[in-house]
Amino acid sequence: MILTKESIYHWMANVKLSRILLLVTLALVIVPLFTHYYISNVEKDRDKPLLDVHRSRTKLEAYEDYSSLKASDLKMRIQEMLRIKGSVSTELRDLEAKRQRLQSDVASLTHKIEQLKSELSRQQSELNRLKLSVQQAQVAQKEAVQRNSPELAPPLPLLASSTPAYFPPPINPLSCTMTSCFDHSRCSLASGFPVFLYDTNSFPASQFLRTAVVQTVGYNPHFTTSAANACIYLVLIGEGEHPDLDRLKHLPYWGGDGRNHVLLHLSRSDLRKESSLEPNTKTGRAMIAQFTHIHFRRDFDVVLGVASGPPGGDVWADAASMLPARRRYLFTFQGVPPVHSSSYFNMSELESYISQTSDEILIETQCSADETVMNSAGEWGLCGSEESRANLIKQSTFVLLPAKSSSPVLGARLYEALKNAAVPVLIGDAPLPYEEVVRWRGAALRISLPRIPELHFFVRSLPDSDILYMKRQGRLLWERYASSLQAIMDTLLALIRDRLQLPPPPAVESPAPSAFPEGFQPLKSEPVVAEAEPEENLGPLEPPYPSPAFRRNLSIFLSQGYEMWNVWGDPFRQYPQLPFDPVLPSDAKFIGSGMGFRPIGAGAGGSGKEFSESLGGNSPREQFTIVILTYEREQVLMNSLNSLHGLPYLNKVVVVWNSPRPPLQDLRWPEIGVPVHVVKGSRNSLNNRFLPYEAIETEAVLQIDDDAHLRHDEIIFGFRVWREERDRIVGFPGRYHSLDLNYGGWLYNSNYSCELSMVLTGAAFVHKYYMYLYTHWLPQAIKDKVDEFMNCEDIAMNFLVSHITRKPPVKVTSRWTFRCPGCPVSLSEDDTHFQERHKCINFFTQVFGYTPLLNTQFRADSVLFKTRIPHDKQKCFKFI
Repeated sequence: MILTKESIYHWMANVKLSRILLLVTLALVIVPLFTHYYISNVEKDRDKPLLDVHRSRTKLEAYEDYSSLKASDLKMRIQEMLRIKGSVSTELRDLEAKRQRLQSDVASLTHKIEQLKSELSRQQSELNRLKLSVQQAQVAQKEAVQRNSPELAPPLPLLASSTPAYFPPPINPLSCTMTSCFDHSRCSLASGFPVFLYDTNSFPASQFLRTAVVQTVGYNPHFTTSAANACIYLVLIGEGEHPDLDRLKHLPYWGGDGRNHVLLHLSRSDLRKESSLEPNTKTGRAMIAQFTHIHFRRDFDVVLGVASGPPGGDVWADAASMLPARRRYLFTFQGVPPVHSSSYFNMSELESYISQTSDEILIETQCSADETVMNSAGEWGLCGSEESRANLIKQSTFVLLPAKSSSPVLGARLYEALKNAAVPVLIGDAPLPYEEVVRWRGAALRISLPRIPELHFFVRSLPDSDILYMKRQGRLLWERYASSLQAIMDTLLALIRDRLQLPPPPAVESPAPSAFPEGFQPLKSEPVVAEAEPEENLGPLEPPYPSPAFRRNLSIFLSQGYEMWNVWGDPFRQYPQLPFDPVLPSDAKFIGSGMGFRPIGAGAGGSGKEFSESLGGNSPREQFTIVILTYEREQVLMNSLNSLHGLPYLNKVVVVWNSPRPPLQDLRWPEIGVPVHVVKGSRNSLNNRFLPYEAIETEAVLQIDDDAHLRHDEIIFGFRVWREERDRIVGFPGRYHSLDLNYGGWLYNSNYSCELSMVLTGAAFVHKYYMYLYTHWLPQAIKDKVDEFMNCEDIAMNFLVSHITRKPPVKVTSRWTFRCPGCPVSLSEDDTHFQERHKCINFFTQVFGYTPLLNTQFRADSVLFKTRIPHDKQKCFKFI
């Protein structure tokens, strides 16, 4: 057998070692049979040249004769074959390694191709958003050209430059009006309504009243010390008995007729010393502000409240609970019969009408002489001490108030009824304080004398809902306009300013000092785009622009004056925007009655694509600000900021730095496309979350914890829902208050429920207006409780908004709570956290006098969320 090198190579590469040994053995057996044949052939060919053999091969390789090989040679040959096999195996291993490297390179390139495709898709999406942003900018430019008018800005203050000149007194002061007896030239629209207070020692009054008036007027934002620039002049006449009016003409700025002067005749120290200032030549053209008016000049003089409360401060702690709606007594009365028997109102006749009833009614007309405060002829006096009257009123649903004419006694009765959450029943038509702007019908009942026989039926027919509505309205009027001397003076000045159609001063914003040292520029880093963030076009990326401010500073009291004085407004301050601003009809945006709207599909509507390109809704375009409260959790904060990169409609991020130490200077802040303002808190307080920082320039504010991570689509959906419910809290984590069946009171509950009453501000949209109210109007006792527990600020905000609007919050999406993997353990995981929140709800209820929280079974999800739609349409949101 002749084996070539090529055949051996091929054979050795494909046959295992065991087969090779078997063939070799067979060869050793067969070779002797052919030995002779091969020897003879070899002798014949010995001298012939080996022309047919390859030059590189040996003779043995060309004609290999196994029969002539010895065992040792055969062994060497086998070893050579094994070496060849090892060499081939090594080469095969090298080839396999090379193949694996090539496969790894192919997989790496394939992954890189997928990444490039993803990046291409992201860049395409970013390009589409930029195109959309350009389109929105072009629309804004077109609107600006069409408007062709500059934005209104307040003019420079226009003030009077000299004190009033001399004018003779009027012939008939009883006919004075704001047109005939008031100098409007001193009170321009841009004047700011400056108010000057004369020296309180000009007329006799108690030292307490003098000091209190100086303090309360001094706290008013209209107060000025420049008599030459003043719009009105306040003169404290005193209290009680008749003052010496001859002193008025000697006042340095009286001007002969007293125009633009307001005479303050207060009733406080002793209601027995009742007197009334009457218009005459001595009072000239001055307004008279007092409770008792015999010759009342409507829309000129002012009926004040009785100054029974403290000078100022927090008065909520003294208020009684409004519940239950119906108390022990249906109605009560305590009073001393008038001096003269010719009273217009006979209490014995009323008792005869109600003798046959099962309702408890208490009428007390007997008391000791030292506890009696008599009134003028024809009026009932006070009976009993203030404490005893308060205890009786707290057990009364209604309280009777004889009101034939204004008097300090009537004022004291009205004050006590409202303070102790009873509904006043006024028998008579005496004018009440500030009736020009305050609607007392919502807080008190008026009964004319012919209706006295039907009084019991009338008050008995009111349902609990109306009774509690009147109690709540009475509490609002008492707290805002009558609870303290500060409230009385502020209301007086606001009423006169309202007559002159002057805007109130702007609300005080909280400063926003930077947490960084002056001149320090924090380090920046590129944001890391989260892979889990859904690729979805949620809206254009636009440069930050603030919400239009103070657009209604002159018109709001004209169109919504009733609401400003009696419902949700604040007549003492002017706010940049309100959540209650009127909404234009839907067709106004298409016929030139409004600018800045972004209707979906230019008005044609549409599904996902058109929906994402425009805000739609009933309000013009706007943005929102995110407020994040943090304390010594830098990395958690950085992760939260990083997740906000590329968020549409985001105006700014305000980080409230509650930590006493400043941020580390080597801390890298992610560049998220909008400004990040880090505010240094004056102290570590959760109330800092709701300060109305001057850095917040939008109406919408997203309050969010530093460890609460929301997807972009969830935030944008919540923002869109808030735009339709601007007066409510709109957010994600829902909670509710439940009744404690074992011990009474309320419990805070975070279990899953089909009914909720709170949305936590750890992730919720609120209007900035409520941040003003939380800071400047919410009772200080509530904010102190928040600081004491370092807890419950979100519950306090829910109480506040529900109290103002009488509406529950709005929960969006199915989110019930938040989980932050890797975050440090939060305070909310401690059991004492819930115990404190139970206490907070019950304490807040005591302060408010009732529980404002309202239940709701409603949750907002996106339109088309579970709707089967055609293949050529898109849902509003892919995952909501």
